[in-house]
Amino acid sequence: MKTLEKLGVIDRRIAVLDPAVLGIGVTAFIQVKLEKQVQLSLENFTRAIDRLGQVMECYLMTGDSDYLLRVMVSDIEDLEDLIVNKISRIPGVSSIRSNLALKRISHKTVLPIDTNRPVKIKAYNNAAAKRAQPRPDAAARTDGAASNDACRTLSVAGL
Repeated sequence: MKTLEKLGVIDRRIAVLDPAVLGIGVTAFIQVKLEKQVQLSLENFTRAIDRLGQVMECYLMTGDSDYLLRVMVSDIEDLEDLIVNKISRIPGVSSIRSNLALKRISHKTVLPIDTNRPVKIKAYNNAAAKRAQPRPDAAARTDGAASNDACRTLSVAGL
């Protein structure tokens, strides 16, 4: 485990909680369009979204919307509050479209890795990390890994 952490394969360790037991019963997917896709607008939106605990995932998209959010809230009233009083008030947001999930059919936390074959591990890239949005719960990397695209091969059999 320590080797995998040092290589950057293990990003963090977490416990997967059951949202229903905690009273978080509504999952919604929200598409957001910005007025302009200039760097400052993208950065401002990203910072604002990072402050919203209900946003579980946020993706910069191609296609009709600029961002796709997966949010989890306790009820429809909380969803309305999130959309009307928080997301819509982020400067630069031009439109919001939301869809409610009726039922979760599949949810995986395991990556699709073939454990019968070696896996190439890319070296930690400092330039890519600067472009990536930092997570408030992620620890800073201080392992001094190389900043090139060199790869390592790791046997994951038996993991």
